[in-house]
Amino acid sequence: MTETMTFPDITPDLKARMPELRGRLAANQPLGPFTWFRVGGPAQVYFAPEDESDLAYFLTALPADIPVLVIGVGSNLIVRDGGIPGVVIRLGRGFNDIATDEDTVRAGTAALDKRVAEAAAAAGIGGLEFYFGIPGTIGGAIRMNAGANGGETKDVLVEATGVTRSGAVVTLNNAALDFRYRGNGADPSIIFTSALYRGTITALEAIRARMTEVQNHRETAQPIREKTGGSTFKNPQGHSAWKLIDAAGLRGFKLGAAQVSEMHCNFLINTGDASAADIEALGETVRARVKAHSGIELEWEIKRIGIAHV
Repeated sequence: MTETMTFPDITPDLKARMPELRGRLAANQPLGPFTWFRVGGPAQVYFAPEDESDLAYFLTALPADIPVLVIGVGSNLIVRDGGIPGVVIRLGRGFNDIATDEDTVRAGTAALDKRVAEAAAAAGIGGLEFYFGIPGTIGGAIRMNAGANGGETKDVLVEATGVTRSGAVVTLNNAALDFRYRGNGADPSIIFTSALYRGTITALEAIRARMTEVQNHRETAQPIREKTGGSTFKNPQGHSAWKLIDAAGLRGFKLGAAQVSEMHCNFLINTGDASAADIEALGETVRARVKAHSGIELEWEIKRIGIAHV
């Protein structure tokens, strides 16, 4: 295990600048508990806003030279052991409402993808079943154009609302988001706060059957009960990342307490007390060996943020 490091505490100055702030502001908040890998150092400043207006107020008052990162439930994230300088924002209860109206679903970006799929199903809205098998939040789904089982966020998203680094509230339609495979072309500093989806009115039995298929596939093909981060690498054009990793002889390969999953080769696992450095090093080893075996260079899908431990 790496020893815990801390950053200079700048929260007193920030609180003085923001007397009307309502959300929780904390110094040197450990981030490992917020990630599925359960690894990583602290945030220099951690902020959990009460709602969109509180977030906009905070960003308006925050000095422009202080960096900002936003995290969700950490299902597709490695926080490096040295932690994250600047501010880490995590959206919570004020951003998880879900409402349906005819064939549309509006959801806060802290809402779990699975909950949004369930709400759509309850309203007889089809097209969002693929979200039932994605273990993240709507904010991450927008940012990464999350998809599974034949569906992607771009297929059903109408528009997304967010707050810019300067504190302005903006709404971007599907075209403006410029979706691509596992990403979009929107300003990366925008913190999305809500999204509007449009599905298709569908018989409840058909929606439930599709959700059952999605869940069964996930439970039988993915190590969902392990400390993992979901799919580690993007699928190269015309290839499956897991097949390339398997062909390179890396199924079950270990580096310390970090391991390539025996069940699904595109999942890395923290089998015990692995550090973020162990998991990232395992991923880089996989990339190097796949490149040597097949000539194909895998690209990380999992987001890696923060600084290495020193």
